[in-house]
Amino acid sequence: MHETSVKALSRAWTTNEPLVSISDLRVWFPVASGVMQRTIGHVHAVDGVDLEIKAGETLGLVGESGCGKSTLGRAVTRLLEPTGGTVRFKGEDITHIRGGHLRALRREMAMIFQDPYASLDPRQTVGDIIGEPIDVHRLAKGKERQDRIRELLRVVGMNPRYADRYPHEFSGGQRQRIGIARALAVEPTFIVCDEPISALDVSIQAQIINLLENLQSKFKLTYLFIAHDLSVVKHISNRIAVMYLGKVMEVAPASQLYRRPRHPYTGSLMSAIPIPDPAIELRRERFILQGDVASPVNPPSGCRFRTRCPRAREHCAEETPPLEAFGSDQWAACFYPLD
Repeated sequence: MHETSVKALSRAWTTNEPLVSISDLRVWFPVASGVMQRTIGHVHAVDGVDLEIKAGETLGLVGESGCGKSTLGRAVTRLLEPTGGTVRFKGEDITHIRGGHLRALRREMAMIFQDPYASLDPRQTVGDIIGEPIDVHRLAKGKERQDRIRELLRVVGMNPRYADRYPHEFSGGQRQRIGIARALAVEPTFIVCDEPISALDVSIQAQIINLLENLQSKFKLTYLFIAHDLSVVKHISNRIAVMYLGKVMEVAPASQLYRRPRHPYTGSLMSAIPIPDPAIELRRERFILQGDVASPVNPPSGCRFRTRCPRAREHCAEETPPLEAFGSDQWAACFYPLD
């Protein structure tokens, strides 16, 4: 039944369409108060996001902490139930699918988590951790299962004999490799990388990035790569989406976004990237934002960024700016964009 669902999903989709299409996606979390835990409001973690992810590309997703990046990734993979909007995968609406159909979808999608220490069960061996999705989807048994686990360890650059060890015996970088092997176990086509290097030493980060790039080329994977490090995002991404307070502010090819950002928020992020030339670093003008990020429980009217934007005018409080095209492949949600 599950195998049939996956095949039917593949037949209905052509590579000319986006692999993932997100439309007006919303994820709100209730805020409760008092002994009776009465709902008094909602955290607008993701609030009307429109995005497309093409097959074979890496879409980078950046923004400040709390802007909704990880929540968006979990909603796309159906680890969180969306409050509204739609998520389409290979042309099919997967927003509210359940049961066997959702289980079949799990073979097409996977997730690499931020914390390699918290995302692995310390009571399981490495072999059991990697083998669990194989067992859930009944992909292999016995010797075939063991061979598959050992091969996955080889693929991520680890000794196959480590299958009998426990997570506490490994470093952070090795644990993240185990997490990547687990994500690959069901042979997915789409992987959400939720800040996969932020908890690692700088010396290890480049190794994991290179591994992800090699795996993408080898297995024809599509990534949604969530990160804080703008230099890393530029290196690994084909396109980049910038989020602020639950909304997408700008989407553009990586090189174009860094060369000519159009949204003031994107400009402020770009100006925070250090330049390795002291003379240039001293001369350049920084775009420093004023004030704090507004509350996602009671976000500002109109443009979410207007309370911190030096270009904001009265019109910005009255109407929410839509994503508008600046050229053929750059989009920004701003009434008064950067030149």
